[in-house]
Amino acid sequence: MEFATARSCARTALARLGLPGVAVPRGEDGAPQWPEGVVGSITHCAGYRAAAAAHASDVVSLGVDAEPHEPLPDHGMLELIALDQERVRLSELAAAMPGVCWDRLLFSAKESVYKTWFPLARCWLGFESADVSIDPRGGTFTARLLVPGPLANGSPLTRLNGRWLADQGFLITAVVVPRR
Repeated sequence: MEFATARSCARTALARLGLPGVAVPRGEDGAPQWPEGVVGSITHCAGYRAAAAAHASDVVSLGVDAEPHEPLPDHGMLELIALDQERVRLSELAAAMPGVCWDRLLFSAKESVYKTWFPLARCWLGFESADVSIDPRGGTFTARLLVPGPLANGSPLTRLNGRWLADQGFLITAVVVPRR
């Protein structure tokens, strides 16, 4: 059900770009296969589905992610996804603003980073390959890539900037690399 409604969101995003609402199938790697000249991202979790799309002439790549606004499962997940310095920053954020599930927000930010990275690099980006800093007041985050990045706008990607929102029981993150 989530897959089908998320794909419906993708067709709606295409229609809003003035394009036919064609199917956005899943590629062999699981990533959405957008029509020629379009970049986009799809997300879904229990109770939330969304898609974002843009003309490739305007945007190099983008990624969106949605997660329930609740802590990560306590099965060693934080140790899996977070670098030591990120865990320190998460503790500081939790002490300063305890109403946000910062661990899940970090996970979502890294998912958005990966969804932005993959269409450009066509390879895996591990959780340990990006150091994410979250700005709690500005609703933004920055991911410093710790591995050589793919080319974007004629230069290797070294940093991705994103936005985040906590609202109505969900955490939403997005990254956009504009075309220059």
